[in-house]
Amino acid sequence: MPSKLFRYALAPLVVLSLVTATACGSSDPTEQETSDPSTPITISFFGSDANPTWNNMKDDVGQAITKATNVTINAEYDVSGGGTQKIALMTASGEYPDMIFPKGSITKLVEAGALIDLTDLIDKYGPNIKKVYGDDLSRLKYSKEDPSIYVIPTNAGVGQTTFDAGGGFEVQNAVMKELGYPEIKTVKDFENVLKEYKEKHPTINGQPTIPLSLNADDWKIMITVTNPAFTATGAPDDGEFYIDPETYEAQLHYKRPEEKEYFRWLNHMYNEKLLDPETFTQKSDQYMSKIASGRVLGLIDQEWDYQQAENSLKTSGMAERTYGHYPVQLDESTKDRSFQDIGAPVGYGIGITTSAKDPIRIVKFLDWMASDEAQVLNNWGVEGKQYEVKDGKRVVPAAVQERKVNDNTNFTKESGIGMYNFSVRYGDGVKDPGGNYYTTNFPEQIVAGYTQPEKDTLKAYGATTWKDLFPQKEEFPVKPWGAAYNLPAPDDPSYTVNFQKSQDIVRKRIPEAILASPDKFDTVYDQMLTELSTDEMKKMEAEYTQMIKDTVELWGEKTTTAAAK
Repeated sequence: MPSKLFRYALAPLVVLSLVTATACGSSDPTEQETSDPSTPITISFFGSDANPTWNNMKDDVGQAITKATNVTINAEYDVSGGGTQKIALMTASGEYPDMIFPKGSITKLVEAGALIDLTDLIDKYGPNIKKVYGDDLSRLKYSKEDPSIYVIPTNAGVGQTTFDAGGGFEVQNAVMKELGYPEIKTVKDFENVLKEYKEKHPTINGQPTIPLSLNADDWKIMITVTNPAFTATGAPDDGEFYIDPETYEAQLHYKRPEEKEYFRWLNHMYNEKLLDPETFTQKSDQYMSKIASGRVLGLIDQEWDYQQAENSLKTSGMAERTYGHYPVQLDESTKDRSFQDIGAPVGYGIGITTSAKDPIRIVKFLDWMASDEAQVLNNWGVEGKQYEVKDGKRVVPAAVQERKVNDNTNFTKESGIGMYNFSVRYGDGVKDPGGNYYTTNFPEQIVAGYTQPEKDTLKAYGATTWKDLFPQKEEFPVKPWGAAYNLPAPDDPSYTVNFQKSQDIVRKRIPEAILASPDKFDTVYDQMLTELSTDEMKKMEAEYTQMIKDTVELWGEKTTTAAAK
């Protein structure tokens, strides 16, 4: 994920509570009565991602949003992340919040008839949404068979230019400095660095040094254990499938021979006592605690997953134990494709449910959140408090920048910056009519946010940002199917059952293979391949293949309600 990511390096998503009533009376949401915009309204919302910094709109940005719109968000977040269990309960009861961020469970909600088609609502009440998405509005259609728009994408910005890396293989800056900033291109290079430093420093802060730890707690096994098999072998992250760029044929990515060799390397790391033996038993909070202690030398993760622990390192005076990002490959024959262009973002987003009493008012709110005013507010904060305007340019004062770097968690709770990604928005690198960036993620601001050890490491490699170390998007073609992991899965019940079977198999066999003795690795891995190659699994892959082909065909169409330019 970017990995499911980044898809992963994503701003926290708001989640709203289950305080809703019955479904609307009219079958056409565009004809329902809408409340007076001057009348305060509370919108309930559930989001499938955890959001530990949500402050019930008591932060500066939240209060400004309510003042401008008379809208208050009553939010509930899924603490464990994923939202699948909560959404299953909703579909069983038929009771939903007004808005919902279903993440990968959108198919379940569509099958249950829980989401409103937003096409006409956006056309009538969403000028800002149409303006941001432009001619790519057709990408929001659910499928070739069902061209409804059920969610407004919120996970990434339109026109995104990513200026920094948030994933890859991570090594502490203290390690790189002591070893003279060695070159790290392959997993063997990565391994050698961790091994050498551990031999010199068997303990850190009085505790045993851990060369490499991974977070395999529940669904996060995909982020730090299985998805890296994609990126470390020169393939783009498309969730659980590898998609042939020429034929669009999809198969479970674990079947690629090079990925077997990647997992063989993890097996080697475990047997060499370089991989944390608690990798497959520890919970996320234990993983974070180890990182915050400063004794984990290396990670294979996305920064959003371990950022709180890294913030703790900064606030506790261990900035040298923060991490750099490196595009490590199994060997030098492939390139990391983390920055391959996926085109206009689609997929994970926010929908309005049939329980919403006032869909028009909600769409108007979502449209306001897509306005220039709201985007600047969400990204920069309140003028005079989190940023200033000097000579026509928005700037972040030094004191505010210091808090963002060294006290990010508390700063986010107080300011609310980045907490309100409720609607489509522009991505990093896009400028507003005044010539300012919509977001604060541009090179100068990113560099200002680095710790001194990070700056020292980057300087040693002749780089300005971590992205400079990675292959750039110009080296790869644009993916015609975008980010497959963001697409709604086929709604065939047999597909759902077989996909879950595949996940159960993978989550059992991959840990077994990694923890096996070297002479048993092939036996365990090949058993997994056999289990993933049954006729029912091949049928599932064929359905996914057809979905990809249909998506490419669908996106070739241009919407008739394209945006104002």
